[in-house]
Parts: sequence; structure tokens; C-alpha cells
Amino acid sequence: MGKLGHSEADLLERLRKPDTKRAAFAEVVESYSERIYWQVRRMVHNHDDADDMVQNTFLKAWAGIDDFRGDALLSTWLYRIAMYECLAFLKKNKLGSHSEVDVTDENAFLLEQALADPYFDGDEAEALFAAAIAALPDKQRLVFTLRYYEDMPYSEISRVTGTSEGALKASYHHASRKIESFLRSQH
Repeated sequence: MGKLGHSEADLLERLRKPDTKRAAFAEVVESYSERIYWQVRRMVHNHDDADDMVQNTFLKAWAGIDDFRGDALLSTWLYRIAMYECLAFLKKNKLGSHSEVDVTDENAFLLEQALADPYFDGDEAEALFAAAIAALPDKQRLVFTLRYYEDMPYSEISRVTGTSEGALKASYHHASRKIESFLRSQH
């Protein structure tokens, strides 16, 4: 993942040295910000909110970089920080707090928000798919977007979320069924 020109071990070594720490972290930001942005954006559907969460993710990563032991990949650690940013934002704003996919005022609002966003391409099928994903409970949405868009293996999603692979597979399956049901109800 990312455009790192050095191995992760080399990068971690440079992150630990005071004279190379800033440059190495700038490389981390450059390498991971776009992918983290799109992961967050799929969760919140608003450019400004996603941008703020990416910035918060890197601020928290910078603040905690000295405590990063390298037990997980740097990308996994960054995704975990971004995931907590998303879940906190969604909880605070009460988006995605329902457990069944149905056509509600909240879903209509999320679809309108996606369509009104100047960065959204407006394609109807994509809009319906985005609305179906937005209607998922937060954790199912996270698992679905990591697996579907990032093609992240369940083993890595497990490290990001702290959830067993079996539970993740079930969550992805349930999310897929809810999305399929949502899309069928729109035709």
C-alpha cells in the first residue's frame, strides 16, 4: 500500500531518529493520505468531514509515532486510527446508527448529501450503491468498505478492528445481503 520508496523497516528506523523523523513522517502522509481519505470518505460521504478526519488521523499518528512499536504494519495502525475517527464522528453525528437497511429519511438525507457533494460523480447506480453502504451499521460499513474497496484481506481487517476473521466474514456477508436488498427495493 502507498508509494513508499523505502522498506517499512527503513521507514520505521527513520521515524525513530530525531534528525530524519519529520521527513519520514512527511513520506508517510504523502504515501497513505489518499487511501485513508477514500476509506474515510466511503464512511462519511462528505469531502470536508473526510478531510478533517484524515487530518486528525495524521495528527494523532504524529503524536503517537514514538509509541508505535511496529507490531503491526504502519498501514494497519493508520487505518485503525482512521477507523476510530470515523466511528467517533458517526456516533457523535448519529449517522448509521440503525441496524436494518431500509428507505428512511436518514437514508434519503445521506443519498442527497452524496449527490450534492461536488466531488461525487452523480452516476445513479453509484449513488444508489453509496446510499446502500451509508445505510449499513457503522461496523458493517467499515468491514464492507475495507474488503470491497481496499481488497484488504480478512487477516488485516482483523488486526485493524480487533475482530475475529469469522465474525468479519459474517459481517461482510450480512452487509452484502443488506446492500443487495436495498438495491432491489429501489427498482
